[in-house]
Amino acid sequence: MAGRKKYSVMRDPVHGDVYLTHEELTILDTREMQRLRGVKQLGTAHLVYPGALHTRFDHSIGALHVTQAIIDAVNLSFELNPAGLIGVSEEEARVIRIAALVHDITHIPFGHNIEDQDGIFERHDSRYRFERMLGPSTEVGKVLAQLGVAADVLSILAPISADSGVPPYWSQIVGGTVAADILDYLARDAYFTGLRLMVDPRVTSYFKVDRQTGNLFIDLTKHDLLREDILSEIVRMLEARYYFSERVYYHHAKVAAGAMLARAVQVALKAGVVQESDFYDQTDSSVVDLLERRSANADAKARADVNEILDALRSRRLWKRACVFPRYENEDVQESLVTRFFAEGGAAQRAEVEDRIRDLVRFATGRELRVAVYCPAKRMQLKEARTHVRWPGRTGVHPLSEFSAEVPRLADLERSYRNLWKFYVFADTADPALLRKVQEIAKQELEGATNAYTTG
Repeated sequence: MAGRKKYSVMRDPVHGDVYLTHEELTILDTREMQRLRGVKQLGTAHLVYPGALHTRFDHSIGALHVTQAIIDAVNLSFELNPAGLIGVSEEEARVIRIAALVHDITHIPFGHNIEDQDGIFERHDSRYRFERMLGPSTEVGKVLAQLGVAADVLSILAPISADSGVPPYWSQIVGGTVAADILDYLARDAYFTGLRLMVDPRVTSYFKVDRQTGNLFIDLTKHDLLREDILSEIVRMLEARYYFSERVYYHHAKVAAGAMLARAVQVALKAGVVQESDFYDQTDSSVVDLLERRSANADAKARADVNEILDALRSRRLWKRACVFPRYENEDVQESLVTRFFAEGGAAQRAEVEDRIRDLVRFATGRELRVAVYCPAKRMQLKEARTHVRWPGRTGVHPLSEFSAEVPRLADLERSYRNLWKFYVFADTADPALLRKVQEIAKQELEGATNAYTTG
């Protein structure tokens, strides 16, 4: 229609004005995108940082904004010096922006606890989950089909192979190691947790696209010399991500709350009153209601376990650490612990050990406790520096991780990430004597592992 505005503006607390097309607003108004208003970006982190109430809906809009900033930088670099580069066309930008907008649509409530850290369900970014959420049976899937972008968006977010049919930079702009996703959530998480750590948004201005390979890259060369200022900014951003992992994402109280939720889900699954697909369309509050409602149909023990966990979470009576087995003390047994407790069948192994510790504590003390064994994936959320760069003296573009010898901080960060891994045993008591008994029994169950935590 003549005279109709191309964009509408939305005010974001992190980025200021964000411009969305009317196609994008139509996508935002679907049931599946609106659900993300009820899914907190940081899960249970608000129990540690009360301001961390921002949602995956907010983040989705922010990721779109940063996506456009990257596209603008790529096109400006191409205009200034097109040799060996390509730009992003308006039609490509349309598809990439939409992919950024829906990139978190498959997240379930507390998903990082239930999927990444406990391995109960398949990861949110699996091909199956995206096919289901963006398929013809959903509102958002119908809109994407009507806009003619459904197949390309799916190829960006869940490629079947490296040769997904779309250029590499389409996916890399949205979800690479240094990309729209991380650049928004670091800024957003800092804002809402109140942690004073900033990532310079100017980092987006360094992006280019290599004509030969189609890779998004950051040019670290000028007059055949290394641009240390740009390299330092990239490393500083990766350091910021580690800092948040240490201070927020893997804070022990957040981990405890997540382990409690995962334990409630595990009990409900074992009782047969819920299944994985029940969680796909839930919000943080509705999933708690779902567990409570469905547990009414479970046996008395399962019902009591689920209800007690949910009541404890509502009043922030978080379970306490009885044992902590950090990687730096357990490198020789980490693999066996992950294989036993996280890999396929790990949920059953955890439940078996939890029940045995619980029974032995009751025999020894006469007290009934609930116990959670928490074993994250070996790599947790580690992402090597896969961002492509142009390095002085090297032909073409290469992943930044190839230059860790020249940038020791990269290797240090990778080691630091690996050492964030911790295996926990939690118990629902603050009594030091009971925690010591749980610790004593758990150490026998986990023979060969070294506990580094002292109770009381």
